[in-house]
Amino acid sequence: MPSADLAAARRELTADCSRCAALCCVLPAFAASADFAVDKPAGTPCLNLLTDDRCGMHDQLRERGFPGCVVFDCLGAGQRLTRSTFAGRSWRDDPATAREMAATFPVMRQLTELLWHLTEARTLTTDPAVGALLDRVEQLTRSPAAELARADVGALRSEAGELLGQVSERARADVPGRARDRRGADLMGAALRGASLRGASLRGAYLIGADLRGADLRRADLLGADLRSADLRGADLTGALFLTQPQLTAATGDAATRLPAALARPAHWAASRLEQRRRR
Repeated sequence: MPSADLAAARRELTADCSRCAALCCVLPAFAASADFAVDKPAGTPCLNLLTDDRCGMHDQLRERGFPGCVVFDCLGAGQRLTRSTFAGRSWRDDPATAREMAATFPVMRQLTELLWHLTEARTLTTDPAVGALLDRVEQLTRSPAAELARADVGALRSEAGELLGQVSERARADVPGRARDRRGADLMGAALRGASLRGASLRGAYLIGADLRGADLRRADLLGADLRSADLRGADLTGALFLTQPQLTAATGDAATRLPAALARPAHWAASRLEQRRRR
């Protein structure tokens, strides 16, 4: 599947807040931290949420202490629940709807993440097991709320994880000079500037704050890698496997960072460059 087709296939796996009932601004809890300026209990609307379900300071979230909101992406779970599962109803309508949405939103978010990765996997292999699991997960997202709430997502994730691992091994098998695998490695703050990580498995690796400037991450498996505050300026992620937009948004990069064709350069990367110039 060409990159343009992959991007099109993922269109419904991209958050569209205009078609959602602001679920991520209401249902999750968050604590005052570097990511959020205030505490918010689960099920309580954020103090910045307007009555029309828009954020009152969407274009200033980072500057005003809410970078965690910018990084979060439901991968389309919000609009699927709002428009399909609940047929346009909102948590504002009645307490029962609010409870059902609270129970199903985390489930749908995990399912859309599985769809994101399985859609990519289908471009990398002809294994019919990938298409079969993709169809099963897609069908489950269309289930009634009660069925969604009972779904054994853990079993699905385990099944998908094993299958995606097999796809990854085959996709990376012929990488020239393939780097050694660092799956689940603690690389927080690691000095990896210019490192050759080409074709390596970095699944679940902790790369928080790692210096990856100019690193070669071509065809590396980044499924579940924690890239918060990782410095990807000038890094090459061409063909990186199972990378999501939220992972990129959590990192820092620049115009020289090379990305997989189906992913977008985060808008705040340009702002980061301007800030760096000011500090100099």
